Amino acid sequence: MLNVTVERPLWDKLELPTWLVVVGVYAAWGALVYAGGGLPWWIFCPLGAVIIAWHGSVQHELLHGHPTRSVWFNSILGWMPLGLWMPYHVYRENHLLHHRVATLTQPGEDPESYYFMQQDWASLCPVRRGILRANNTLLGRVTLGPMIVLVRFGISELRLLAEGNLSRLPGWIFHAVLMSSLLYGLDHYLGIPAWYYAIGCAYPGISFILVRSFLEHRPSDIPAHRTAVVEGNWFWSLLFLNVNFHVPHHDHPGIPWYRVPALYRAERDAILERNGGYMFRSYGQVARQYLLRPKDMPVYPVR
Repeated sequence: MLNVTVERPLWDKLELPTWLVVVGVYAAWGALVYAGGGLPWWIFCPLGAVIIAWHGSVQHELLHGHPTRSVWFNSILGWMPLGLWMPYHVYRENHLLHHRVATLTQPGEDPESYYFMQQDWASLCPVRRGILRANNTLLGRVTLGPMIVLVRFGISELRLLAEGNLSRLPGWIFHAVLMSSLLYGLDHYLGIPAWYYAIGCAYPGISFILVRSFLEHRPSDIPAHRTAVVEGNWFWSLLFLNVNFHVPHHDHPGIPWYRVPALYRAERDAILERNGGYMFRSYGQVARQYLLRPKDMPVYPVR
């Protein structure tokens, strides 16, 4: 294994690349919405979606303790709901639980699982099963996937409230205030309607994020075979802050994003042997294989 405790240069200790990305994503978003009224939708919406997905990657880096080790300070940096739908505190809680579970992808344990136990799958109506099968194609994941994610997430949060669990409610109220203020400001001061931002930017922003998570994990009787690597190119690696190298990220979640590629290159052969060769050279390869063909069934097969 690569020694990850070697002396780090000052720029690395300060995590300057992460600071640059944090500043960059908010600056890019600010510049875009400032110019938004004068941009055609076919420029504004794709750029907005990319920036929102990039912001999601920044939030992911923040919750893993970068660029500072202060939970409250990183939370300040991550709370602004550019993507609208998930409060930062909920994302942080769910994702850190995802890293702690012993059986990735198992329904009921992994909060980021897309799979169903056999008895639950059998209870679904044929239309819903068809939608979920389509969601396991890349085209379905980027078109239907955001709505599926939003509905499932909303149901899970409402279920907590129905059970009397109010632990997330203060954060939800804070999120609602921030989101309402953001949407009001966009509309009132910049002439960007809330519906336009939500449908044209936030929804496809989730689609970009779902490209990354589409093949991150799969069920397997061998736990090490459950996590993938997509090597990708500079665009996807920067957009996802190298989380596409998902095995080294899970092995070393405390490593800052810009050090992950070197870690992967140093251990590539061992990583691919350990994860059963679950690797894709690029997202183009992912699209060629799974654009219209389901990657697997949404039924959890491991007993």
